Amino acid sequence: MITIDITVIIQIINILLLIVVMNAVLYRPVRAALAKRKEKVAELTTAIETFKKNAALRKEEISRKLNDARSRAKEEIDKAKGAAQASTAESLAQVRQEATDSKNTQLIEIKKQFAEAQQQLSSQIETFASEMAAKILGRSI
Repeated sequence: MITIDITVIIQIINILLLIVVMNAVLYRPVRAALAKRKEKVAELTTAIETFKKNAALRKEEISRKLNDARSRAKEEIDKAKGAAQASTAESLAQVRQEATDSKNTQLIEIKKQFAEAQQQLSSQIETFASEMAAKILGRSI
């Protein structure tokens, strides 16, 4: 059975004293460490949110700059293509003109040669005719 005597009071005082000592030695430092940890976690959470916001802003900025660069590059490419097409068209027109001029010059030269050959042959027609007749008849005419 339980008897209430002086030892019970000593045990109660011992427990109360132990609670005070444990509170001073163990619980307060642990609670202080937990509070510091909670503050650190809150600071880190705030820093993470700030970094996420900055990252999102930078991503948007990079995306915008990339789109601007793409549009400028497309414009430059279109300009270069236009210049190349114009240059090609000019070169092609020049080559066509040169080919036409060369063809006309050659046609004129061929017509001249044809006229000269025709003139030479027409002057020799009688001679050729009499030679052919002589060969056909087998005697001179």
